[in-house]
Amino acid sequence: MSVLPYLRFPGTCEAAMTFYASVFGTEIDMMMKATEMPDFTAPTGMENQIAHASMKFAGGEIYASDAFEPGAGTMAGCSIMVTMPDTGAGKATFEKLAEGGQVQMPYQATFWSPGFGTLIDQFGVHWMVSTDEQSDGA
Repeated sequence: MSVLPYLRFPGTCEAAMTFYASVFGTEIDMMMKATEMPDFTAPTGMENQIAHASMKFAGGEIYASDAFEPGAGTMAGCSIMVTMPDTGAGKATFEKLAEGGQVQMPYQATFWSPGFGTLIDQFGVHWMVSTDEQSDGA
């Protein structure tokens, strides 16, 4: 059994997944456009949108696609939590994800972690970046 986040974008899936691959220093495992899907006819004007993409990073995996139904809203009510091995890696990842986005809580020491912060990236995805590193008080 496994649980994987499945991100849905309003036509920006390819750009978002390319950005995440650069942030996490990984490669996109699979990215299929709507026109490449067997037995599927994309709505007019959405033929080049992404029907499915996947990528492994930071010990996990995410799936993503563009939203094909009209009126699909922005992502809210959920965050992607990524835990980095140390505060240096955590801070660097946080800063890259924050480019063009909005910092909610700056990356900083907390009572539960020596490095933690939250943000909404340029694609509207909410992130929580933390570290496995132990704080002096742990």
